[in-house]
Amino acid sequence: MAGNMQEYKCPCCGGALEFNPGVQKVKCPYCDTEFEMSTLSSLDEQLQNEGESNMQWTDVPNSEWQEGETEGMRVYVCKSCGGEIVGDANMGATNCPYCDNPIVMMGQFTGSLKPDYVIPFKLDKEAAKNSLKEHYKGKKLLPDSFTKGNRIEEIKAVYVPFWLFDAKANASIRYKATKKREWEDDDFRYTETEYYSVFRSGSIEFSKVPVDASSKLDNTLSESLEPYDFSEAVNFQTAYLAGYLADKYDEDQEKTISRANERITVSTENAFLTTVVGYDTVNTEKSSVMFTDGSAKYALYPMYLLSTKWQGEIYTFAMNGQTGKFVGNLPSDKGKITKMFFKTFLIVTPIAGAILALIKFIAG
Repeated sequence: MAGNMQEYKCPCCGGALEFNPGVQKVKCPYCDTEFEMSTLSSLDEQLQNEGESNMQWTDVPNSEWQEGETEGMRVYVCKSCGGEIVGDANMGATNCPYCDNPIVMMGQFTGSLKPDYVIPFKLDKEAAKNSLKEHYKGKKLLPDSFTKGNRIEEIKAVYVPFWLFDAKANASIRYKATKKREWEDDDFRYTETEYYSVFRSGSIEFSKVPVDASSKLDNTLSESLEPYDFSEAVNFQTAYLAGYLADKYDEDQEKTISRANERITVSTENAFLTTVVGYDTVNTEKSSVMFTDGSAKYALYPMYLLSTKWQGEIYTFAMNGQTGKFVGNLPSDKGKITKMFFKTFLIVTPIAGAILALIKFIAG
């Protein structure tokens, strides 16, 4: 019965190793490095057990709204970005928290899974306004017209949809590592490099890994607001939405699972890498990550959002409604940049001239 033949790579040069009957060792025909058979026995066992990454998820949220739970809830749709925002029947005219365009009421809330959890807002809108002002402070290149034209009173409190992923990551990772030793005598300088094949295997359990479920919210922005303290999460009740906006998810669990896979895989590989110590260099040769007990829950996380337009560009700021962490990009005034450049140039040029004159004086 035919099978797959395992090819060993030389850890020194990467060439294919061969068994050399003359020396009864495995030898690299490219760099002549020799390996004892006993050295390769553990390598053979590890390679046989290596598999490909398997990142399948099984448990999908299926909680439905019960009769009467959505009474009084309305859906507001942004004509610009298509975002669907959930609010109560008493909410007046407002703007989209993502693109700042007006949103209009469309009707009753329908067609969405019921969230499993919600983290209630801990900070009020006044705290968000103060954080935005602090975000402006010290930004010398910020255009004056940008800060004067910003309507900071329109910061919006929004419950943003997230999928929370649980999983157990079983990983097997092989590294190529080296140790170097240098010495010299009267005639030569020597460098000895030892090559090692290092294995790590084990499992890590992940709980409540968040991935935002809104295509309108930039993933980098949402991840920058982490971490949230999930210990303060509660079972969802519609009463938590009173007086707030809530975004309906438009990316289901299947669409966001690739981001969850990436985050869990990277975290697993980083955790394993921290255990490989005592070497001068370490490089990953083979990584296999398999998920088991995968499941996902649906939650609403609190955010303050402000999207403002300036010179045709949309600038979005966000604050974690639980912890107060504030993020957002700011524009730069080209005129101020130019002035700073010339000011720096005028200061640096005389200094450079003085140094050059001193060099010439010393050389002369």
